[in-house]
Formats: sequence, C-alpha cells, structure tokens
Amino acid sequence: MALDNLLARNRAWSARVSEQDPHFFDRLAKIQTPAYYWIGCSDSRVPSNQILDLAPGEVFTHRNVANLLPPGDLNSLSTLQFAVDVLGVRHVMIVGHYGCSGIRASLEGARLGLVDTWLGHVQDVQVRHHKLLSELPHPARVDRLCELNVAEQFMNVCRTHIVNDAWKSGKQLAVHGLIYALEDGLLREMGLSAGNAGEAEQSYQEFIERAAGCQDRASSSSHEAHVSCSHASCSAGLPV
Repeated sequence: MALDNLLARNRAWSARVSEQDPHFFDRLAKIQTPAYYWIGCSDSRVPSNQILDLAPGEVFTHRNVANLLPPGDLNSLSTLQFAVDVLGVRHVMIVGHYGCSGIRASLEGARLGLVDTWLGHVQDVQVRHHKLLSELPHPARVDRLCELNVAEQFMNVCRTHIVNDAWKSGKQLAVHGLIYALEDGLLREMGLSAGNAGEAEQSYQEFIERAAGCQDRASSSSHEAHVSCSHASCSAGLPV
C-alpha cells in the first residue's frame, strides 16, 4: 500500500504520545475548546500548531491558497462562524507568509488553472494598492503584497456580521493580522489588532500609512538600501 510508511509513522506517533501522556487522547476526544482560530495559507511549510508550539486541540485552523477570507465565501465564513459562535475562540488570527506562491502567481499573472479564479481576490488587493506596489522592485513587491493581503483579509474578517455581532454582544474577541517568515520561522506582528470595529478601521489605516511612509523613505535612499522602520517587511530586513 502506498501509504504504509505514513500509517507506520502514525502508529509510532500515537504510541509515543501515549507513553508521554497516557490520558492525552482521552482528553482530546472529550472536548474541543481552542482559544485561537488561525486563518492561514495551505502552504505545507506553514503549519499552525508547530509554528505556535501548541498541542492538538489548542488552535482551530482554516487554510486555503493565499490565506483569503473573501466576502460571500461560504466555506471560510462557515468556519469563522463555527469558531466564534460554537467554539467560542478568543482570538482570530489572519496569518500570511512571505514568498507565498499564490501571491506571486497573482502578481506575475501566471496561469495555474481553476485556482486562478480564487486568486482573483488577490488581484483585487493588487489593484487597490497599485501605487504602493508599483514603485517597488519585484522581490519586495511580492512580500509587500503578502502584507497588504493580510491587511485586507483582516478587514474582511472584521467587517463580517459574525465578528460584529460578537463584538456588539460584548464577547471578548480580538482579531489580529500577522505574517510569517519561512527564513527564520518567526511570526511578525503587523500592528493589525482589534477588539471592536473602530479599532479595526484605525489599525488598518495606520498600517497603510506606515507602508506608504516606507515607500517615501525608500525613494530618497539608494535602491540597494534597506529601510529601518516598524513596518513588518522592513524590520525583516527586506528591500522596499
């Protein structure tokens, strides 16, 4: 059987976990009460539990190509509603990553097949922020679009009736936008965090202003220079 090796690894993992914690699977089977909901990319190099160093059952996860939550997508919206209303998560995290293949394909206009329709949502972000992107060299443009995509999905989440109804009811729910770097395994805050609609709009506008500020400083520097600022891609040492 083609999966014999994987099934053997599963048995070994189950035995190892049971030896370390004999009641682990009993507890896991009885209840699911994660505090965190992760909306991330399907990229196999970006697994939520390992990155957060959390055990199974501690983070509820939804993943798709380019970590999107577009308005009207029943799959992602249903998962968000289940996380907020049924599981009662306290934190919703939209997590992008630098070097995302879906973002790159959208930016370069690559034809990949059916997924091109899905990536049209990324192209909408690209068009909306054309000025911020057009002045950058290509590698930095990809990473800036990864960040801008997180910012737009952050706002998509914050504008849903699901999240707004939770806030209006007094539920303690925070929404965050973060970005992950494959090169060092670190999550980076982007200044995108909100516990109500007003905070969401403010943090989004401040993020866009910081991104524009990076562009202005970069235009007065040499093309080889790296700009030092609080903006995520700049603090990661990426050219802007």
